[in-house]
Amino acid sequence: MSSTTLANDLTPILVTGSHRSGTTWVGKMLAADADSAYISEPLNVLHRPGVYRVPVKYWYTYISAENEAEYLPAFHELLDFQYHLLLEIKSLRSIKDFLRMGRDFRIFFNGSMHGQRAVIKDPFAVFSASWFAQKLNCQVVITARHPGGFVSSLKRLGWNFDFNNFLSQPLFMRDHLEADRAAMESMDKNDIIGQAALLWKIIYRFVHSTRSGFPQFKIVRHEDLSLDPIGGYQALYKSLGLGFTERVKDIIQNSSSSENPAKLAKNKTHSVKLDSRANLDNWKKILSAEEITRVRKITEGVSESFYSEEEWK
Repeated sequence: MSSTTLANDLTPILVTGSHRSGTTWVGKMLAADADSAYISEPLNVLHRPGVYRVPVKYWYTYISAENEAEYLPAFHELLDFQYHLLLEIKSLRSIKDFLRMGRDFRIFFNGSMHGQRAVIKDPFAVFSASWFAQKLNCQVVITARHPGGFVSSLKRLGWNFDFNNFLSQPLFMRDHLEADRAAMESMDKNDIIGQAALLWKIIYRFVHSTRSGFPQFKIVRHEDLSLDPIGGYQALYKSLGLGFTERVKDIIQNSSSSENPAKLAKNKTHSVKLDSRANLDNWKKILSAEEITRVRKITEGVSESFYSEEEWK
């Protein structure tokens, strides 16, 4: 193996996009080969300190050159598979925490001992994707999901989004979101449909804006992978320099089989075993016609860059 190939093989991969857009499925499928280590959500405000030692205050934290000093050293440690065992032990509060510590320690140990390639799955890194590419040399995969699918998922789970997470980040507001201030400030805290639609619009307007500056970013639609998991992942594996083995193929088939449930139970929101085809149109049953019309109106001007007229029917 040449040194060039080896360097490419160890290039970290960031899988991001909105939450509930398939980032867990994509991340786990890209880490299905034995040479990759799956690391979950260091920028989640509830992340484990053993994995990433820096506290995160906001959902969808925005990292740029102006505030990177707070985050960069800890990300270098993460990519070197330095697990912070003492910090994790001090934070343990339950048996679940203890078991998670064992899992994460094993992932970091294997990653370090076997020279594995880090696959970071983190939807909350989407607004920092260019920073991850430039400062951490990450290859970036961004998942997109139809606005109807995204909104219906949050409606079904009863998940609100507090836009103070954006409004409280001055750099983020200045660089990208000042025009959205009024819409965010006036949002009803109980309006899940409105919150989710506006959040989708803000996220994917940003994703679309990265296309010209970062053409190497791989933007994949959840629906396309669901319709053709093997073909879609095989192409993604090739573009990332990953080995698409029979083991990987079996794992992908198992995750998307028609024998899996058509929708996930509310207590299994991060499961990746789903009938990928049957899940595609669930949103049309979960959202009313009025809600679909409202979602389409709010996301207008952005959704057309990802989804056609026919895909709303």
